[in-house]
Amino acid sequence: MNDGDALSDLYQELVLEHKRSPRNFGPMASPTHEARGTNPQCGDDVQVQLRLDGDRIEDVRFTGVGCAICMASTSMMTEAVKKGDVPSALELQERFRAVMTGKREAADAGLGKLACFEGVRRYPSRIKCVLLGWHALSHAIGDPQRDDAGDGKGASA
Repeated sequence: MNDGDALSDLYQELVLEHKRSPRNFGPMASPTHEARGTNPQCGDDVQVQLRLDGDRIEDVRFTGVGCAICMASTSMMTEAVKKGDVPSALELQERFRAVMTGKREAADAGLGKLACFEGVRRYPSRIKCVLLGWHALSHAIGDPQRDDAGDGKGASA
């Protein structure tokens, strides 16, 4: 078995596992930040909610529906950023995006198990699926929830 086969097997295993049992899935009682991402082409619709304490991501959750790639990527994203700091989460988002858009190789990006998604970039229509939760995360960090929420702001992939 070559490295490509091993990565492909890991990708399939992780996507199926996270689609069946997404981590940090379900609404958050009192988020400080949130954003919604939609991908009308695929039908993906994801809401990311955060509870920040200063620059620390105390909790992150998501709700929504989507294809296996979208749900697995968002689930794995929540695991990667939970209990971390905001600058690190945004930097990880940039590295992940660079790999998915072909601007950087996964081997150089320090993505850990998120590198299993590298093969998605061979399917341009699926790149939006894998990035949707990440776009919502960056929008949530940039747009704190307000008392007058409901402005309809959201992220689109």
